[in-house]
Amino acid sequence: MKSLSIGIVCPYGWDTPGGVQIHISELAEWLINKGHKVSVLAPVTDESAIDKPWLTSAGRPVPIPFNGAVARVLFGPLASSRVKQWIASNDFDLLHLHEPAIPSISLLAGWAAEGPIVATFHAATNRQKTLNAIGTMLDPFIERITAKIAVSESARETLKDRFHTEAVVIPNGIESEKFTKFGSKSEWSAPNTIGFLGRFEESRKGLDVLLGALGRIFSEIPSATLLVAGPGDSSSIIKKLKPEFAKRVKFLGRLSEEEKVEFFKSISLYVAPNTGGESFGIILAEAMTCGTPILASDLPAFRTLLDSGSCGGLFESENSESLALKAIDILKNDSLRNEISRLGFEKAKSFDWETVGEQILSVYDLALTGNSKIKLNSEGRIWNRVRTND
Repeated sequence: MKSLSIGIVCPYGWDTPGGVQIHISELAEWLINKGHKVSVLAPVTDESAIDKPWLTSAGRPVPIPFNGAVARVLFGPLASSRVKQWIASNDFDLLHLHEPAIPSISLLAGWAAEGPIVATFHAATNRQKTLNAIGTMLDPFIERITAKIAVSESARETLKDRFHTEAVVIPNGIESEKFTKFGSKSEWSAPNTIGFLGRFEESRKGLDVLLGALGRIFSEIPSATLLVAGPGDSSSIIKKLKPEFAKRVKFLGRLSEEEKVEFFKSISLYVAPNTGGESFGIILAEAMTCGTPILASDLPAFRTLLDSGSCGGLFESENSESLALKAIDILKNDSLRNEISRLGFEKAKSFDWETVGEQILSVYDLALTGNSKIKLNSEGRIWNRVRTND
């Protein structure tokens, strides 16, 4: 494929860590290393902290509730103006929009541009939630997207259910090499250490479900401890713990990328007790890349990622007793833990950027066939058909 000029739009605040932002950042770096020209447009809270030459700020994001969490996005006339300026100042072969079916700069870019558009859909929600969020006004916009990607079967089913359209499934990518550079950390490496990583103040991340299982786990495995990593105020959670439990639960705060690898390689079992709103599970994929045994709630996305339990244990979602029994079984059974670790590590190879990136380039190639350069729609209105050279 010839060298391309690619515009990528991130809907979520770049300063807030999340799977979509990491995916876009690593995709941009991978494409640039393959000889392509990339510009990423994203909402940025602190523009002085921008350290990527390919990143352009669209303005400061604002928080809105979305998919059981709070998304920091940007929308409105000023944002629209910045999007148009960004498109007009570049000579893109195509636009790659992420999560365009929410009020965001991805949607604004889709409205404003002509030419080939690739869109990646990350979220998995039920039909009613999606209807309430975006209604039917986006149907013409979705139809004009040249090629669609879903990061999982759950995301594809959401797209199919809501818009009656299909997408190719390409998972989130993993920069496997960075997970080989670091080892375990001695102070985190005690036997029977359980790990949790995420924004634990968000109820859908399921920390309360895990905490509810500690009594049974600690009773059966007296040496077990829990490490909780991620942003949030731990004081209110510590107050809810029994004193004898509190001394066996340690909050690590936000981890750097290096510390995240050390975290995964130090613990005996990674637990993902999420209660919903997950379409892929990038944290699980990263843990698998480190060879870390996994126990996850049986959400459809997690079940698919873990090959129905062969690459990691599954427990009944939102059921602390089920979590406890499965965790005890895995921690007490070395052969089982080693087997799910081995199979998970093998499965994670399919998420490496060399595989995922080439799949995305194939979609770009499909989208570019017979299409013209990206340019501004004269009036910024929805364009209802794929533009060709015919």
